Amino acid sequence: MSDKETFLAAFDAEHEKTMKVLHAYPPDQSELKPSPNLKSARELAFVFALERGLGLKVWHDAFANGMPSGGFPTSPDTWDEVLAAVDKMHADFRALVASAPDEAFNEEVTFFVGPKTMGKVKRIDWLWFILMDEIHHRGQFTIYSRLAGGKVPALYGPSADEPWF
Repeated sequence: MSDKETFLAAFDAEHEKTMKVLHAYPPDQSELKPSPNLKSARELAFVFALERGLGLKVWHDAFANGMPSGGFPTSPDTWDEVLAAVDKMHADFRALVASAPDEAFNEEVTFFVGPKTMGKVKRIDWLWFILMDEIHHRGQFTIYSRLAGGKVPALYGPSADEPWF
């Protein structure tokens, strides 16, 4: 498999797991905010869509001349709108990656290489970074789910709510 095929297989599998976690979350608890300095569950779930939007910008090397203007969009008002945004942004970003020629994956783009430090990274390395960041945020979200009284599905093995034996 090519770098692109390997990445897209993992990207799709992880997105499916993320959506499984989001669909298991109790929608009536979307405003749960475990601490004043944390996002609400709805805002945290929207991070998955924001990452894809960021992905579109980084793919086109929008950070090459500094931080792009315009800031980040705010989360939709309802849980269903957040889930729809996550799915749409995933599909849009996936289509961009899938349509790219193989040589594009070894080209460099500008992105963070440390705190407040921009640098050049190979596009394929950056793609894996953004996927690992999704997994990180999904882990955060499972804690929200537990706090909200929701269930945590089995992702890489059994969970208390979805035992395998």
